[in-house]
Amino acid sequence: MSEEDRFDAVVTSVAGRVEPDAPERQAMEEAVERLTERTRDALSEFPVDAEVMQVGSTARGTWLAGERDIDLFVCFPPSLDTDELERYGLDVGHSVLPDGREEFAEHPYVVGELDGFDVDLVPCYAVDAASEIQSSVDRTPFHTIYLRKRMTPALASDVRVCKQFMRGIGVYGSDLRTKGFSGYLTELLVLEHDGFRGLVEAAADWNPPVRFDPADHGTASFADPVVVIDPTDPERNVAAVLSRENVARFQHFARELLADPREELFSPAEVDPLSAAEVQEGFVARGTTPLALRVSRPDIVEDQLWPQLERSREGIADELVRRGFDIFRTDAFADDEEVVLLFELAVAERPAIERHTGPPVHVQAHARRFYEGYADGDAYGPFIEDDRYVVEREREFTTAKSFVESDALLDVALGVHIESAIEDGYEVLAGDEVATLAERFGHELAHYLSPSARA
Repeated sequence: MSEEDRFDAVVTSVAGRVEPDAPERQAMEEAVERLTERTRDALSEFPVDAEVMQVGSTARGTWLAGERDIDLFVCFPPSLDTDELERYGLDVGHSVLPDGREEFAEHPYVVGELDGFDVDLVPCYAVDAASEIQSSVDRTPFHTIYLRKRMTPALASDVRVCKQFMRGIGVYGSDLRTKGFSGYLTELLVLEHDGFRGLVEAAADWNPPVRFDPADHGTASFADPVVVIDPTDPERNVAAVLSRENVARFQHFARELLADPREELFSPAEVDPLSAAEVQEGFVARGTTPLALRVSRPDIVEDQLWPQLERSREGIADELVRRGFDIFRTDAFADDEEVVLLFELAVAERPAIERHTGPPVHVQAHARRFYEGYADGDAYGPFIEDDRYVVEREREFTTAKSFVESDALLDVALGVHIESAIEDGYEVLAGDEVATLAERFGHELAHYLSPSARA
């Protein structure tokens, strides 16, 4: 069998696995019909006209078998002020989903369950064009209208296959933890390349930055590695959240799939969690020193948490390196109760003194200030090397752990909620102590100690 035939066979097999069957489609349609009717009944109690619209992958026929998500938008007149939109939206949401809870994007909205389906009931403005949006959610109905006109059953099947492939390699999801491909972006890319195979073949040869402009807007420019101009809004890059790392990951596995088509690439790699002993052995074998901060999780949503964890991780890592504690790699873990910032140190301890080079002696004013500042102190020197003053002064922190345990930690760039959590109290784990994290984060540590091209 040729590689092309093997590719087609794999795609056909995966397509069969991820396509919702007839009973599933019928159940979805009936649930949407009941939700829409209940929403219209609820709206009849308010002095305002509004439209009810199903959006998202279930509206476009691109959802995967087993997914139980329904997105229903209530589109209010643009003349309605924001307070009224939010109040009407929440009242309708609670009427339709009496056991639902409130969440927040740009507007609060209600999420709940109906007949085993997870439902998001979201208020938005029924603007005439995406360029006139008053909030980002107003754009979503235009996405559904645009794609419904162009999505054939064959392309929808390819979108499902592509989503499953992206899930398998860990690049699917536009949340700020994953920084991957959104459903809308995936659909646009499959349309642009006339199918999954066309996209995979093109991606294998991408040389970022790459740019796609489905509606030929030809206006705005962006600095992202992949640019897909929103066909409904020329000022927006649909791929703005997509990280360079995930672009490279998608390219790597596109080449893998073309070179050796196989279904295992369409399923996430399963990694067994490590025990504390295995974590300890892993770092010992690497000859490095792990250092971790364990903090209570702030009460914020995921898309607020992960950017703050990234900022905090980078801020602490930069300061550790600046102080001479070189780092191999860092990571961040989180569950419902705790967050962890992990630093794997190549250098965990430094001498009691550090070298500090001053200005050239011939730069008289600066040189004099430097010399006089150290001349009567406890430093070694000042002495002269080449044409500069040099001192060897006492190092503020001789171990990475002592720095992280000090108040100086709060002087680095941290996410605002992470900083508050640290101020409330945190635990520092160093060396073998890090192995105790395996009880909560055994899977994450297994991925860390056995890194691969997959996310």
